[in-house]
Amino acid sequence: MSKLRLSITMSLDGYVAGPDQSEENPLGVGGTELHEWAFPLKEFREIHGEHGGETSASSSVIQERWANIGATIMGRNMFGGGTGPWRDDPWPGWWGENPPYHHPVIVLTHHAREPLEMKGGTTFHFVTDGIEAALAQAKNAAQGQDIWLAGGASVIDQYLAAGLVDEIDISIAPVIMAGGERLFEELQRGALKLTQIRAIDAPGVTHIKYQVG
Repeated sequence: MSKLRLSITMSLDGYVAGPDQSEENPLGVGGTELHEWAFPLKEFREIHGEHGGETSASSSVIQERWANIGATIMGRNMFGGGTGPWRDDPWPGWWGENPPYHHPVIVLTHHAREPLEMKGGTTFHFVTDGIEAALAQAKNAAQGQDIWLAGGASVIDQYLAAGLVDEIDISIAPVIMAGGERLFEELQRGALKLTQIRAIDAPGVTHIKYQVG
């Protein structure tokens, strides 16, 4: 049975993106600092079509996160292109002609749009009827494999509040953002029952994984 697996990098004060996100700065002001632990790694570079790179204790985490993933769910803000109706020349995403997913990506939005097929097996599907409909479409697309819940913070919190997430894998970067998109902001006290199943200390980051429920 498919699992819905959240994996994301978070600052020490709980932010997953900086303030003032834009087409020129998709992670917001200071947002790239969250991911400096990943950029040099061989596994990260391979996912993005690059060669070379380093290995560290984080290498196995990246491999684990991409293993057995058959579909991804993300929100409109993470996909990008601004708010409101799609423009006449629709936004194709941040990732260029060959996004790193190589599987179906379900984008939650309030504005309908035809699927966007990209190179490398990535097709973005735009769902307007809520998180459960998006999850059902992702499960169908994943064909028995797991689903990555990628972000942003508001979409993640909606899935967590609805009790639909099976695993949470958080990479905590030693960065104070002091603003931006904060994870868990919309959850109530006691909303999650978590069991820690692993922790990895790596250069510039700590990875903690939990089972939900």
